[in-house]
Amino acid sequence: MTLPLDIGSPALRPAPLVLPPAFTGLVAAGALGAAGHACRLAETGAADAGTLLMEERDDVIALAVVLAPTEALATARRAFFVGMQALADTVGTFGPPEIPVTFLWPDTLTFNGARLGGGTLHWPQGCAETETPDWLVFSAMLIASKRDAGDPGLTPESTSLEEEGFPTDLREALVESFARHLTKAFEIWSEDGAARSTGRYLARLALPPGARATIDPEGDARLIHADGRGESLPLMPALVTPTWRDPATGMVRL
Repeated sequence: MTLPLDIGSPALRPAPLVLPPAFTGLVAAGALGAAGHACRLAETGAADAGTLLMEERDDVIALAVVLAPTEALATARRAFFVGMQALADTVGTFGPPEIPVTFLWPDTLTFNGARLGGGTLHWPQGCAETETPDWLVFSAMLIASKRDAGDPGLTPESTSLEEEGFPTDLREALVESFARHLTKAFEIWSEDGAARSTGRYLARLALPPGARATIDPEGDARLIHADGRGESLPLMPALVTPTWRDPATGMVRL
């Protein structure tokens, strides 16, 4: 793998992670964060697929991974659902097994009924829908602690790993677990097809009572309500402006 050009700088350094062979771990610092650094490295060709970045912060766990798509952008975006499933599987590994990890369409991850974080997908600017992008980056963020957010009663719609009783000092272990779950999730896509992958995502999607949903080849969902009424749920708006992200802080909305 090609190492980043500024690997020795304070903003980017090797991460002390135990990862599957296909991955290389880096610690990202500074305003760009894990997602920004991952996109920059992918854009400049300074990192290959499997470059996994994490941020060292106490309030959130933030990560980003470079992917190598093999199909046109219009359908390659379904890799987002693979990343979300890997994220949910990772959270479920460390959390109490009786508490569900679910999605709010399309990009918010909830734990115990409250917003814990979310994910998004990035691709090269100017890439046409019919072109295979040179790279994709899946990035995600989870609330680690809300100690600086004041009284928890003021932010009841969100929760944190700390509040929910997850192990302390979880960042490295969680990022390592995410890499393993992501590898498995892409193996399922490769062996069983994209429909199986999106089906695993849909199994965690919160739906109205009696409703069912499908995901089309371009990543949009079709929701059929219990009364037979249909509703379209587009993917793209949330990838452009993540619903879980606070635009004022760039963090998970509290």
